[in-house]
Amino acid sequence: MKRRTFLGLGALLGIGACATREATMGNRYYSGPVSDHFDGTQFFNPGGTAPKGFRDLLRWQFEGGKADWPDDVGITRARPEARVADLRVTMVGHATVLIQAGGLNILTDPVWSRRASPLRFAGPARATAPGVAFGDLPPIDAVLLSHNHYDHLDIATLRRLHAAHGMPVLTPLGNDTILRDAIDGIDARASDWGGVLEAGDLAVRLLPCHHWSARGTGDRSHALWASFAIETPAGRILHVGDTGYDEGRPYAAAAAHGPYRLAILPIGAYAPRWFMKDQHQNPEEAVAGFRACGARHALAHHWGTFQLTNEARDEPPGRLRKALAQADMSADSFRAVPPGEVWDVPA
Repeated sequence: MKRRTFLGLGALLGIGACATREATMGNRYYSGPVSDHFDGTQFFNPGGTAPKGFRDLLRWQFEGGKADWPDDVGITRARPEARVADLRVTMVGHATVLIQAGGLNILTDPVWSRRASPLRFAGPARATAPGVAFGDLPPIDAVLLSHNHYDHLDIATLRRLHAAHGMPVLTPLGNDTILRDAIDGIDARASDWGGVLEAGDLAVRLLPCHHWSARGTGDRSHALWASFAIETPAGRILHVGDTGYDEGRPYAAAAAHGPYRLAILPIGAYAPRWFMKDQHQNPEEAVAGFRACGARHALAHHWGTFQLTNEARDEPPGRLRKALAQADMSADSFRAVPPGEVWDVPA
């Protein structure tokens, strides 16, 4: 069976659509000094473009052009080893990746819930099951949380992870408040762009990317978004949760902290371009970013699990292959793999 995109409340509040720039009484999650990307109430992209407004959202929702997606895509789940000496990544789904590096186990933007939404009965539903059953996870040493949209920050999953693993969550400013308010006793550690967060043998530098944040209609850009330069015993990794290409500036900033053995880059949720360009890069831009950041290998994410935008489910990896060929780059250097697939990244 197939379904047509239905962007429910979860999408409208926090996935790629937005409300008007509402008047606020102050920031809900963060209080700190004004900077080149914080005006005292809201974070912003310096020199970048603000998200589209409510009128543009309505235009997108009513103009049509949304592809049909299958209701359920079968996968083969992985059962990870407890520890891995070198560098291994396992695709769980959407922006959730299990990174096993030099004996460390790291999860990015973990979502095991059925919907990317504040509601259980509405909002984008999974087209694929998680590539690793929750009970089959190895011990988790840290979670990297890039920003607070519902397809990246899932309180139900983080509550389960906290109960099972008690790991620290490393995240940009403001998201730690959201976590502490929702989950008693969680170890949430936050920093600004340029800051470094540590957890045991893991060191994570937060880097700028071009995005925004919201959990509802009154907290737009009250929490920061970031990419991560991850220092592990098995090499340096760049993880980008969500970003617009922004003339390549996020990748120029990342390149200064390379070289990277692996980059984990988003390639989906980009159509229509007139609406999504400022917040979600497309596969061609991801290839340009891969080349610019100086990584030796790349893993594609943010496609094929939740239907957030107009493109067909299998379009992003197809366009990725074409973009790599046009750039005269090996298809094996930048992989788009299904949930449950395991990749031992070459040295």
